[in-house]
Amino acid sequence: MRNLPVFYALLCFLFLTSCGETYKKEVENRVEEEVESEDLKISDSGVILFFGTSLTAGMGLDPNDAYPAVIQKKLDSLDLPYQVVNAGLSGETTASGRNRIGWVLNQEVDIFVLELGANDGLRGIPMDETRKNLQAIIDTVRSKNSETKIILAGMQIPPNMGQEYTTEFRNIFPDLAEKNKLYFISFLLEDVAGIPELNQQDGIHPTAEGQKILADNVWEVLEQLVSSQG
Repeated sequence: MRNLPVFYALLCFLFLTSCGETYKKEVENRVEEEVESEDLKISDSGVILFFGTSLTAGMGLDPNDAYPAVIQKKLDSLDLPYQVVNAGLSGETTASGRNRIGWVLNQEVDIFVLELGANDGLRGIPMDETRKNLQAIIDTVRSKNSETKIILAGMQIPPNMGQEYTTEFRNIFPDLAEKNKLYFISFLLEDVAGIPELNQQDGIHPTAEGQKILADNVWEVLEQLVSSQG
């Protein structure tokens, strides 16, 4: 992966400054509308819910270019009966995600894709808190429906906090995936992070082309689930 130092430096700044209250409210309203959509109540359609940060929300792009929407197009092209819900929210931490997970799950979910944690690391939140919050989200999803399949997306943080911290943070995700027997994406931004032509001017948020690669990274894991359940 190229230009990672530049990517990580920008990641620190932009993840911490991209969570304005107005934007948050707009995204929350959008997510609520999607979750309550009559289309999601069709009995023969499964629901795939993406729960994450601005990377999932598709910040800076038309919502139709965000990777969850790209995956919806792929599902439709394969005639697989699933409806995608994009519950991404810019600036989301595991704590805020834990606080809003209840209302997001007011619709039965067949597959839950969890992409949270990067903002915790960038804010220096103790890693045991991040682990605890992610575990609580996983537990909440399973308490709502034990049959829901959960995919956890791994994330990395800048190396400037020290190699030990960086490594321990990265290991949170595979550790939780193994402990909870989750499906796992090793790094959501694989083949996108640090590549200028695949990121917007901020150097962090993927372009529409970058989002297609994120969709491919997710699809590598998701495909087996929708093929077996569809």
